[in-house]
Formats: sequence, C-alpha cells, structure tokens
Amino acid sequence: MTPITLLFLAVSMSADAFAASISKGAELQKPRYSHAIGIGLVFGVIEAITPVLGWVAGKASQQHVQAWDHWVAFTLLSIIGLHMMYAGLKKDDKIEQRKLTLWLLVLTATATSIDAMAVGASLAFIDANIIATSLAIGLATTVMASIGTFLGNRLGKFVGHWAELIGGIMLIGIGLAVLAEHTAFF
Repeated sequence: MTPITLLFLAVSMSADAFAASISKGAELQKPRYSHAIGIGLVFGVIEAITPVLGWVAGKASQQHVQAWDHWVAFTLLSIIGLHMMYAGLKKDDKIEQRKLTLWLLVLTATATSIDAMAVGASLAFIDANIIATSLAIGLATTVMASIGTFLGNRLGKFVGHWAELIGGIMLIGIGLAVLAEHTAFF
C-alpha cells in the first residue's frame, strides 16, 4: 500500500468518527480542549484497535479465500463505502441533546469503528502492513474527532453528512485500486 493510499484510507476511516464527534460537540455547551482531545483519543484508540482485530480474522481465513481475496477486499470496501455514502446522504439534521458519558462515548466510538474491522480483514488479504495502517487510522481519527468536537458546537448538522459521503467515495476508490492491482480488468 502506498503512503497516499494509506493516507486516504486513514482519512476515510475517520470520517464516521468525525461525523459522530460533530454530534458530540453539538451536545456540549462550550467544549474545552481537554474535552475535544479526550473525545478524539477515545475514538482514535478504538479505531486503531479494530482493524487489527479484523486483520487477525482475515489472516486466519486467508488460505481459504486466497484465489479471490482481492474481490473480497473490493466487496467489503465497496459495501462499507456505499453504506457511508448512504448515511451521508440521509437527511437527519436533528441533533439530540444527551448527557455525554464515557460509556456512551465508548459505545459510539465502537459503533463507528466496526467498518475499520472489516477493512482490517480485507487488508489481511492483500498483505498490508497492519501496524502502520492501524496507527495511521488511529492518529487520523484522533485528529478528526478532536476537530469535529469543536466544529460540532458551531456547524453541527451541516458538516457531518459531507464527511461520511466523501469518506465512502474514498473507500470505494481504494477498493477499485485493490481490484486493479490484482486483476487484468482495469
């Protein structure tokens, strides 16, 4: 995986956490730096762990799907990308006012990182460096979620949709690149 592909992957994987952190920021009256960094770290750490878990599962099943692993990677990335695009296009501009607790934050971060687990599984099929990828995804998510917390207080409902839409498009592009690299289709 090239550094540019890794950057696009890390940013696209952080898009749903960015959108969720905008919602969290909108729930806070005046988010402080410590709130934003804390929210970013929770999202980032969980988002860094889940691709490793998916990668382990992918490696365990790799021998069974080696002949068509690039199709699996393409399919998983495309499905996740389409789901993110759907979520970005869905009109849900209402922001709920809830008390922000650590437990709720961890649940939200876990929910937004499930796609990273599937991406980790697909990366096992193409022998990507999971440590570098996981760290890049975690760092990008920490930064994006911290920024999203601050933006959420000001921009709330307007930015989150675009973040998921663009992230979904980038994931589909990465899936197409994997397919192009392993087949004569492109």
